[in-house]
Amino acid sequence: MNFPLPALVVMGVAGCGKSHIGAAIAALSGGRLIEGDAFHPAANIEKMSAGIPLDDDDRAGWLISLGKELSATIKAGERPILTCSALKLRYRETLRAAVPELGFVFLELSPEEATRRVTARPGHFMPASLIESQFATLEPPYGEHLTLTLDATERPAELANQVDAWLISNGAVTLSQSA
Repeated sequence: MNFPLPALVVMGVAGCGKSHIGAAIAALSGGRLIEGDAFHPAANIEKMSAGIPLDDDDRAGWLISLGKELSATIKAGERPILTCSALKLRYRETLRAAVPELGFVFLELSPEEATRRVTARPGHFMPASLIESQFATLEPPYGEHLTLTLDATERPAELANQVDAWLISNGAVTLSQSA
């Protein structure tokens, strides 16, 4: 496997397209998509569903679980592509502690576009009323090691191609060749 990173995290605020882009990257790379939202404990989902933002304590156990899942997936010989908001540097550091040399793809989006997308998204526990708190918590990963920032308003296929080019510049063969 010539994929230069052990795993990727597709990160950003609610509505930025983490699941769509993560799925596109996983399909190109032969990786295993891990939906971070699936690892939230029931208490977190209830809190968010009620329009109450999560705090650092709410996210701590969730992030540890995600780190364990990343490690287990790598040990099983798979390439994990995790979708996770990873809004703060300390959250990303928790994931990096579990998987050194972890790559991050930050899907950047305006508060207005995030609100529009979340409002239009049916059946998700995250209400649009929490978008403001997501941006208040966000510490963009500008300049962080092994982090690519992309415009989340671009088409998923184009974003996946940009990730592919970034990985090549970090020593990988193309995503489709590395599977």
